[in-house]
Amino acid sequence: MSSIHEQKKTTAGEQSREKVIVRTSIIGIIANVFLAAFKAVIGLMTNSIAIVLDAVNNISDAGSSLITIVGTKLAGREPDKKHPFGYGRIEYLSAMIISVIVLYAGLTSFIESVKQIIHPETPDYNTISLIIVAVAVVVKIVLGRYVKGVGEKVNSDSLVNSGEDATLDSIISASTLVAAGIFLIFHVSLEAWLGAVISVVIIKSGIEMLRDTISQILGERNDIELAKDIKKTVTGFDDVRGAYDLVLNNYGPDTWNGSIHIEVPDFYSAAQIDQLIRDIQVKVFMEHRVILTAVGVYSYNTMDKDAMEVEKKVREIVLSHDHVRQIHGFYLLKDQKTMRFDVVISFEANDRQASYREIVADVQKAFPDYRIQAALDTDYSEE
Repeated sequence: MSSIHEQKKTTAGEQSREKVIVRTSIIGIIANVFLAAFKAVIGLMTNSIAIVLDAVNNISDAGSSLITIVGTKLAGREPDKKHPFGYGRIEYLSAMIISVIVLYAGLTSFIESVKQIIHPETPDYNTISLIIVAVAVVVKIVLGRYVKGVGEKVNSDSLVNSGEDATLDSIISASTLVAAGIFLIFHVSLEAWLGAVISVVIIKSGIEMLRDTISQILGERNDIELAKDIKKTVTGFDDVRGAYDLVLNNYGPDTWNGSIHIEVPDFYSAAQIDQLIRDIQVKVFMEHRVILTAVGVYSYNTMDKDAMEVEKKVREIVLSHDHVRQIHGFYLLKDQKTMRFDVVISFEANDRQASYREIVADVQKAFPDYRIQAALDTDYSEE
């Protein structure tokens, strides 16, 4: 497996991904610093709390981009003795920090808006200031779409969060224009109230970002499409009847390790199995960028027709039960009067253990002379 690790580290895609994230973040920093400067001046000149808060939001966005750069650089460090799986998960931590910044910005904006509602101040708009704010709206919309689009393309949660934050900022800036228009036409200042409503939207967005990032750090189920593709690749090898028990461990965006069980004929020699496993590991890595650190083996009966008939009957019994997703790893030892298999029961079952006991009891009833070695298994990519 060392050759696969070496291939991974020298992959041009990994290097270009980091460059893309850093370059996009630098563009975000430059754009937000300029926007913050302009808005701060305009906000102070026009006595507009909404525009001043918008400028503060741009500074927080620049900080988010800086955090993204630092997080990406740290995540790209080589694995070492203390962290043999690398530092990829640092990107999740940087995404979490950005989420906290968004949440803090929303809370701060809400507090300031409430203060303005209690002690209102009359804004003083002019044509130039409104034009600059309008331009800022367009810039933030374009920036938000660009950053989020790049984030989705390179699978960077930090960039996606920054892009979503920029889109929210464009809404804030647009709302200040609406408030300005209402004030100029009707002489009614709604800035503070509008600011409070928008602050609630920002707070909600920050909470959702934080929730999603924490969920990733805790560990989510297998990526369903990735799991399907890997199993398809594995079962594409000759004599591999099935691929089961796939477990994928995520150590950062695009950094996956995993294990899987394959089902092969019982006439395979150790040398054949060894070569097959090596071929599977290489192909899965080359096609899916997943390192299979372990490939377990199930054998299935091919030289005993009676054993094959028993397997067929057992499958019928097991699959007749509700919430059974599959049965695999079946093998019959006729001389020892023993049969073994794994049964996968869905999480939708009210009591998976009770379902498992019923299945074993029914199989035992059909084959009273046999010792049943059945394992309750889990499909980690269950839809």
